[in-house]
Amino acid sequence: QVQLVESGGGLVQAGGSLRLSCAASRTIRGIYVMGWYRQSPGKQRELVATITGGGITNYADSVKGRFTISRENGKNTVALHMNGLESEDTAVYYCWLRWGVEYWGKGTLVTVSS
Repeated sequence: QVQLVESGGGLVQAGGSLRLSCAASRTIRGIYVMGWYRQSPGKQRELVATITGGGITNYADSVKGRFTISRENGKNTVALHMNGLESEDTAVYYCWLRWGVEYWGKGTLVTVSS
């Protein structure tokens, strides 16, 4: 079992920046994908960004050039650096891990005021 704990959400003005962090309860090794999804009210959960164990990244078109995903502190923490935030980025952001099976964090709320 792996627990994922997110931190770093909050309220920010449009154009501002936030950094989200996700810590796994154990070191992740081997073949895995870790990343972030988000869900806005009335919308389906959507992929934001992922990173593989080999460091390959993938981004939703809507965040390319503004968000950066990175691994920190070895292989059990993933961060999402968000710049140029827009009101459309307002959502609950969930940390996600696929390591054989899927794991989800409980989410952290990001609110962007216009």
